[in-house]
Amino acid sequence: MSETHASTEDHDEPGLYEIRLKGHLDARWADWFGGLTITLEDNGDTLLTGSVIDQAALHGLLKKVRDLGVPLLSVICVDPGPSTTLPLRGLRGAGQADTSDVKQ
Repeated sequence: MSETHASTEDHDEPGLYEIRLKGHLDARWADWFGGLTITLEDNGDTLLTGSVIDQAALHGLLKKVRDLGVPLLSVICVDPGPSTTLPLRGLRGAGQADTSDVKQ
């Protein structure tokens, strides 16, 4: 059995992350999460957003979430580059809805 290891160069670059938590955090936690922006969403979730220097720092943040006992919903590394999202109108294929008969 062979193992594939990713290069550490790929994981030691700063990145922009979104960490989604179930429930609202108080503003008093802002300092504890070291510069991340805390957004309280209408659906009751909390979104922590900001730059994380490397994977060790990301794991440190996730450890803090664990220590709070708040359910972790997702962790996303956001590419700050230009969006490549295409509009759904006119696109049809596997897993895509036909929007031609949707009233606007």
